[in-house]
Amino acid sequence: MEEVITNTSNISQAIIDTINNLLNTLFSSIDNSVYGTLDKLAFIDVNSLNGNFINDIFKFSSGNGLIIIANSLLLAVSIYYCFKLLYSYFTGIQIERPYQFVFKLLIFAICINFSKFICELLVYFPSLIAAAIRDVGQDVLGNEISFSNLIQNLNDIITIENTSFNVFSLDGLIRSLISFNFINLLFSYSLRYIMIQVLIFLTPFAFLTLINNSTSCFFKAWLKIFISLLFIEIFISIVLLIIFAIDFDSSELVSKLLCIGSLYALIKGNSYVQHFIGGISTDISTNLSFLKNKGSL
Repeated sequence: MEEVITNTSNISQAIIDTINNLLNTLFSSIDNSVYGTLDKLAFIDVNSLNGNFINDIFKFSSGNGLIIIANSLLLAVSIYYCFKLLYSYFTGIQIERPYQFVFKLLIFAICINFSKFICELLVYFPSLIAAAIRDVGQDVLGNEISFSNLIQNLNDIITIENTSFNVFSLDGLIRSLISFNFINLLFSYSLRYIMIQVLIFLTPFAFLTLINNSTSCFFKAWLKIFISLLFIEIFISIVLLIIFAIDFDSSELVSKLLCIGSLYALIKGNSYVQHFIGGISTDISTNLSFLKNKGSL
């Protein structure tokens, strides 16, 4: 009987050791790869608009560039207005006066043809504010305010030796939550990065919709979403600054819980900004819950 209990205990311990080794390898991989990537995805600057794809689609000389397509649509709208103006003379229907239409046409034609420059301005100012916040934090605290540097602080707070990692302990559980939260951040910031690229792609057409009052709501929605996604960068910088400013103590449970709370604030940053100024959600957990609820209907 004692031999059976001993064998069972050995098997259980072997399973636990295997799980701990696998999770320890996974978390080490996350430490080595995720954090530097998060810095690139979270902090978007003007250089993000200078890729080959963005430059090619905004070229004037490109026969299939966005500017050429938008200008063609602008010409089509002008021709449509001319027919509409002639038709109004016969029917007596009041439409927009020609000088008003021509003035709007010139203004928005300029905006369309310089849409890449306008996007660069929209991206530049939030990135400048976010960089200023991080630089001030670095000067005051003496630490670089970044995700790649954050992992060093977290490892100091949650000290787990590789040989004694135990996911079934409190420190092991907290370490697991931190790693999975960073993966959530990676997916969320990746979605945000893609959405910003999509909105940049739609910029000429967003300005085009301002010519007609019935379609101007598209531009308002585009602008609100674009600004909200860019404003997240400022929110991230402030939260990171607060995290580095907190005096954590590795021996206190409160410090470890504050770490999880800080990461949760970073995850929910988009939701907070969305409630504040509007926009769309890039929170992966929220989107998955929405799809799940839709699927159950």
